[in-house]
Amino acid sequence: MKRISNSGVFLGGIALLAALNGCEQPTENLSITVKNPGDFARKSATVEVNADDLKGYIEKYGAENLVVENAGGQTLVNQWIDLDGDDNADQWLFQVALEAGESETFTVRPLGEGEGQPASELMTFSRFVPERTDDYAWENDRVAFRTYGPDAQRRIEENQPGGTLSSGIDAWLKSVSYPIIDKWYEANDKEPGAYHIDKGEGYDPYHVGSSRGIGGIGFWENDSLYTSKNFVSYKRIAVGPIRTMFELTYAPWEVNGRLVSERKFISLDLGSNMSRFESQLNSEEALQNATIGITLHEKEGEVKVSENEGVFRYWEPMDGNQLGLGVVLDPKNVQGYKDHRVDYKDGSQLLILADVKDGKLTYYAGFGWDKSGQFDDAKEWDAYLEQFSKTIQEPLEVVVQ
Repeated sequence: MKRISNSGVFLGGIALLAALNGCEQPTENLSITVKNPGDFARKSATVEVNADDLKGYIEKYGAENLVVENAGGQTLVNQWIDLDGDDNADQWLFQVALEAGESETFTVRPLGEGEGQPASELMTFSRFVPERTDDYAWENDRVAFRTYGPDAQRRIEENQPGGTLSSGIDAWLKSVSYPIIDKWYEANDKEPGAYHIDKGEGYDPYHVGSSRGIGGIGFWENDSLYTSKNFVSYKRIAVGPIRTMFELTYAPWEVNGRLVSERKFISLDLGSNMSRFESQLNSEEALQNATIGITLHEKEGEVKVSENEGVFRYWEPMDGNQLGLGVVLDPKNVQGYKDHRVDYKDGSQLLILADVKDGKLTYYAGFGWDKSGQFDDAKEWDAYLEQFSKTIQEPLEVVVQ
């Protein structure tokens, strides 16, 4: 038996790791015990198990034939992810709900005769969108996002209509739990601008332009923000009932005389308002003053910062409603921040300065819209971000045996 605590991968604000000793020969009873060490309840908390830790069971039964069962005998929705594209499962996911300090033990077993995997009406989703130039869009049951590709950049550079020049992140405000990406793009194809009108499911009123939107990065040097242009390639890694995950690559860009290149891995878990971003950055010289941004639009909202918790937020009016934006990262990686306000368009931003660790910058960014019914006011949004920060600092404790 091996215990893992306060380490691992963080996705959707939840600690995700498990380990297994001596599972080459499957036993009749394999258990996974999950404990919530925090002083608050966790819902839609994702547990991640490495496929290597289940090697014996996978070899005997096949990954697709494994189920996870809670203490009450209910089989849980699960998802396998192939991280490296070799057609072999690398990670196994399922979600739990635990009260403060609560532990629960789950059983791993093969499917019974005639038994199928449990299904879910709720999903995560992402895809490349060539019909709207070349966006990449992603969503879950609570939020949706998009960013922009090379054709959108080309149109701007060649003075053609329909372009967007930005590596910023757009927020699509949805008020329904079912997927809307395909539906909204189809409506926009028939009637350009349709997804900017709320017809009962939400809409896209969030302007990004050349700003960082919600969670785009750059480098702050000599009172200037150096940013990449649009992504140049993409790779979808996973979609499913628990997580969507994909990779974006950006062309090298100049940062005060040196070139920086980036591969960005983005994931979003069911039940979370926060996307996870891992930027893998490379430069021949030391990387300093990496910056994560939140656009302040017309500067009509309120900034609130808690450096000790790694929480940065903006609460602003949006077409008669209210929108909360947030960035959360490990407070140990926070260098500082700038409430940067100017008079020119797309220039006013909350800029979070962060350390790049081993060539990686990892953080979470997302939003909460009061019209969605998820948050009534800034106080509730602040409480969500504070709790989200705690899940990073106090990950689930997982024992597989």
